[in-house]
Amino acid sequence: MFFFYDKQRARKQRWWWWWRRRRRRRFHIRSTEEKAPALCDLELLVVSPWYTALTEHSGGAYIHTVVRCVCADLMVYLQESGFSHSAFTFGIESHISQSNINGALVPPAALISIIQKGLQYVEAEVSINEDGTLFDGRPIESLSLIDAVMPDVVQTRQQAYRDKMAQQQAAASAPASATGGSITGNAKNGENTANGEENGPHALANNHADLMEVDGDVEIPQNKAMVLRGHESEVFICAWNPVSDLLASGSGDSTARIWNLSENSTSSSTQLVLRHCIREGGQDVPSNKDVTSLDWNSEGTLLATGSYDGFARIWTKDGNLASTLGQHKGPIFALKWNKKGNFILSAGVDKTTIIWDAHTGEAKQQFPFHSAPALDVDWQSNNTFASCSTDMCIHVCKLGQDRPIKTFQGHTNEVNAIKWDPTGNLLASCSDDMTLKIWSMKQDSCVHDLQAHSKEIYTIKWSPTGPGTNNPSANLMLASASFDSTVRLWDVERGICIHTLTKHQEPVYSVAFSPDGRHLASGSFDKCVHIWNTQTGALVHSYRGTGGIFEVCWNAAGDKVGASASDGSVCVLDLRK
Repeated sequence: MFFFYDKQRARKQRWWWWWRRRRRRRFHIRSTEEKAPALCDLELLVVSPWYTALTEHSGGAYIHTVVRCVCADLMVYLQESGFSHSAFTFGIESHISQSNINGALVPPAALISIIQKGLQYVEAEVSINEDGTLFDGRPIESLSLIDAVMPDVVQTRQQAYRDKMAQQQAAASAPASATGGSITGNAKNGENTANGEENGPHALANNHADLMEVDGDVEIPQNKAMVLRGHESEVFICAWNPVSDLLASGSGDSTARIWNLSENSTSSSTQLVLRHCIREGGQDVPSNKDVTSLDWNSEGTLLATGSYDGFARIWTKDGNLASTLGQHKGPIFALKWNKKGNFILSAGVDKTTIIWDAHTGEAKQQFPFHSAPALDVDWQSNNTFASCSTDMCIHVCKLGQDRPIKTFQGHTNEVNAIKWDPTGNLLASCSDDMTLKIWSMKQDSCVHDLQAHSKEIYTIKWSPTGPGTNNPSANLMLASASFDSTVRLWDVERGICIHTLTKHQEPVYSVAFSPDGRHLASGSFDKCVHIWNTQTGALVHSYRGTGGIFEVCWNAAGDKVGASASDGSVCVLDLRK
């Protein structure tokens, strides 16, 4: 029931960040080492205490005003989240109708805001010593709901921080690893070897401190990093225009922005603000919903955006609204242009995918084949696409067909992302079941079932190499990013992991290959963007920003990397010498 709010990326999820600050697009109340809260966690820590209090004193008069207010907030939250049956039952048993609170006046996300403020207060309490100074010179961040109510949270967090500092100091005194943070090998199905020993979970744990260290020589200097400010909330997505140095970004402030970063731009902070509005009372008002997906057409003339208000929109590169596409019955998690540029494909929480006519703004066909929210889509050709869902299924559909032309089943948990290889022959999928699977239209079972990650795999990307690309002589690779804080590079033909990239310290949300396929950028909630050599697995550039990284992307020239962050910033890394 609560499952789909952690994706989006969300989807990209991605409601789960709304929980964290309202860490938007992906609501996030839990620690950054975990995904969005499951329904059982929310019930345990939010719903159950109030439900118990209300049922114990359901006679009416005893219920305190504060309890009634929180009850109203909770009621609105359940309705906003689509839990209509839960809201009805809660309303009946709590006697909320007997209160004098007008539910229509409760602002959206009021409960989330209250909980987040409480978490921020506890985070501050944990981070400050009795004399008012910051603990060890830095605050302790990212409390989960459970941490916030544990009596020993201060002591455990402080001790964990001391242990971490001790490990880093010990690692600094040891010789630097020659692998540059990469573990390589060619053993079966990702079970690589390093220094002649099996590279299992214990090996990674034993070398954790060494692998996390970043050599100062690879750090990107501040004069090579441009930080773009303007968004008023988390920035969940960013994408370069395919033909010019225009960078688009989408945020929880219900806007997208287009930043002009060309050499002849009159100002380094030139930006166009694309405000997402809805019609109310005969006038346009801000939607107040997150913009969590966007994509440029292949010619770079139009930008499509998807929002949690349920609408997709098409904008010109000058920032003018060209079309509003409205047929989804809930948040849009993903959208993509086809290569020809005549269709846009969207996926939503309403369990459907839609092909839109980009010229008329009309829905060409709606595909209601999933039994749960659709999380990601990808075009195989100009009229055929694949979609994945929290229902664990992958459907391949074609415009004009009233049933899927192929259905892939095999994942045992939500399928977070899917990507066709450059030729459209192989489809890669990643899942919360910690596996990466490769599929072919020629067979029902997967071609490869790659099992090496120790936590959920959030996203995947194919390299722009091999047959059918601009780099035909280079080998085709697949990159996977996981909540286990690692990135893996795979040789799909052999079905093995060739590099494990281990410098990140928190979940990795995004990976992107450079246009020539020689480098891979990765972004993590540890606030770091790392650039890797795909042939050696070595870390060649590193940048630490001011917020958790949601998305990384390369410009067409391959000399700049854009990154969007949780603190509302967008940074551009100039990799030119």
